[in-house]
Amino acid sequence: MARDPAASQAFYAAVLGWQFGSARLGDGFTVGFSDGVPVAGIGALPPAVTAPVAWTPYFAVDDADVTAARIRERSGTVAVGPLAFGTGRAALASDRDGAVFGIWQGDAIPDWGMGAEAAPAWLELRTRDAFDAAIFYGEVLEWACGQSGCCEVAYVEADNRIQLRHAGRTVARLHGGSLAAAPDPSLRPRWHVHFRVPDVETAVKAATGLGGGTVSSTRPGDGPGPGTASDSGLFPHEVTLRDPEGALFGIVGPAGRARS
Repeated sequence: MARDPAASQAFYAAVLGWQFGSARLGDGFTVGFSDGVPVAGIGALPPAVTAPVAWTPYFAVDDADVTAARIRERSGTVAVGPLAFGTGRAALASDRDGAVFGIWQGDAIPDWGMGAEAAPAWLELRTRDAFDAAIFYGEVLEWACGQSGCCEVAYVEADNRIQLRHAGRTVARLHGGSLAAAPDPSLRPRWHVHFRVPDVETAVKAATGLGGGTVSSTRPGDGPGPGTASDSGLFPHEVTLRDPEGALFGIVGPAGRARS
């Protein structure tokens, strides 16, 4: 959600190589495509809303009302909705530690997914306690429910993180240590999205040239990173960037072969 969607489209088109088109998700909402595959959406923040510009993950659910009730029952907060939006119903919520996320009930754009070469590489929850967060989201979104198509949850001792896998591919990671009172917003509990780019250095140069900035950078040998032997791909270089309006996002190079 951006205050100047047109400027955001120009920024992400230059940095990530996206093309933008209309969608069935309501007026003022456009979808970014990478090689014809939908990657993410950009919408307009109402002028009266004081919320910061940010990337927010939306999780597909069968019933938005039931999911919203689960969030409240587990001491989360439902800030907006559920309400009708485009071809479905949506709500905006936060977990017990304040990390913001959305839920979506209804039709999605064809070919929208997670983990594919052109899609977001993965989501990362930076939270106070990864195990507590896994229980919260598992109960709210029915992770590890044992049914066909359900996401699998596993603890990875090597990097002390919890992985969320779907169809054999890692789509999200949860790790602890964030502090709600941290003065730096990037250190507070939050969901962080990572996008793939053909070349990391080229994308960083484009971002800084258009008013964005580099927040952090991780290279091979810097310690446990996003790619592990249990992943379907290996991402050798990860950079966290800030767009001109302050939204944080990560970029990684093309997926490589997993190591055994």
